[in-house]
Amino acid sequence: MLKKIVWILSLFLLFDFSLFAKESKDEIKVNHLSLSSLMIYDARYDKAQEELDLVDKKSDTFDASNYYSVAGVLYSKMGKTKESIQAYKKAIEATKVKIFIAPKVLEKEKYLFSIASTHKKKEILKFDAQKKRTQKVEQLYMYLTQEFYKLKDYKNTVASLENAGSTGQSREGLYTLRAECYYKQKMYSEAIDALNKGMKKFPKGTKLLKQKFYYFADLKLYQAAIKTSKNYMQKVGVSAKEYITLAQMLIGANEINSAIELLEESKLKFPRDPKISLLLGHMYLKKDMKYTTAQLFEESSYYDKKYLKEAVEMNRQAGNNLHALYLNAQNIDKLEKLKQKIAIYLNAQEYRKIIGLQKALKRYKMLDDDNLRYALAYSYYMSGDYKNSELQLKYISDNELFSKATVIRKNIEKCTNNPMECL
Repeated sequence: MLKKIVWILSLFLLFDFSLFAKESKDEIKVNHLSLSSLMIYDARYDKAQEELDLVDKKSDTFDASNYYSVAGVLYSKMGKTKESIQAYKKAIEATKVKIFIAPKVLEKEKYLFSIASTHKKKEILKFDAQKKRTQKVEQLYMYLTQEFYKLKDYKNTVASLENAGSTGQSREGLYTLRAECYYKQKMYSEAIDALNKGMKKFPKGTKLLKQKFYYFADLKLYQAAIKTSKNYMQKVGVSAKEYITLAQMLIGANEINSAIELLEESKLKFPRDPKISLLLGHMYLKKDMKYTTAQLFEESSYYDKKYLKEAVEMNRQAGNNLHALYLNAQNIDKLEKLKQKIAIYLNAQEYRKIIGLQKALKRYKMLDDDNLRYALAYSYYMSGDYKNSELQLKYISDNELFSKATVIRKNIEKCTNNPMECL
């Protein structure tokens, strides 16, 4: 409902809204232009066009400013962007030379003393024709801005915004629009300059600062992006999420050292945020610092148990098998716990302990997984129990594991024929 009210008020700005105009005491003439406007409001565009076509352009009372303003709105609603642009241009030229007449009622009563006083005087409101003309021209340029942007004519979009005067500078979003138009034209310095001007005019705003960050990031100006992002965070409030987003941007650009530095800083501010520790761990893993990564993953698991799996796996990879088993014991997911325990025992070459888990594997039907079946077969083989190893290998169907199983079978055959080769 509010949108409809605003829309009607904008129409009042563009033209004088009256349905009927008297020609004489006995004759009433229909105002087709006003009817066309109402039809636009009701989304009856074909009917609006019919009414617009009935407007007599040769009449002494023809108002070119209002006529082309309505035509511009109608064509815009109908998706006829180029026609809308031409109409708005004609409306602007007509408005510049239009003679604006003051309304009949320009008086209001003013009390001399108090609300209860019976003494009144009339104050004459001064009509400013130039101000009204300027307002309408600026509003028409704003409509023109929208139409040019629809056509991706970014150069004329900016030009229309500039021609819109104070109206074209009245909102923070209009500066982001300017910047975006410059950026799409690869006029990067002009885009940044537009954002800077907007920030000066709207110092409390944050949209412009955020857009500036994205531009710096896209241009691979990472240090400038970091500085801008921190300024943004100071305004909206520092949060772990913002730090993580910034770090991910640096990671995507392969700026690992900068990402580590930023994450270390954020870890001091948000020591209990598990995602920061996890992301920092991944960065150290890229540098092959497995022990540091294992510690960071374990820290993450303190505050969110869903990261326990990563902590166990990283400790296993780092060779901390006993600690990996300690962490694994905290896992409440029985299947995941058993699977990781087998991986740890393989890593530690504790093959008999894997064989000891066979009943548990059968109980949870985990031997349907060829990888676990192969781990059991391999454990039997390394323990010298070739018969049970071959028994397990028979069930493997995975192509890659089947090739490995073939190698084990050949080795078993060698060991069977000549046990001295397998000592």
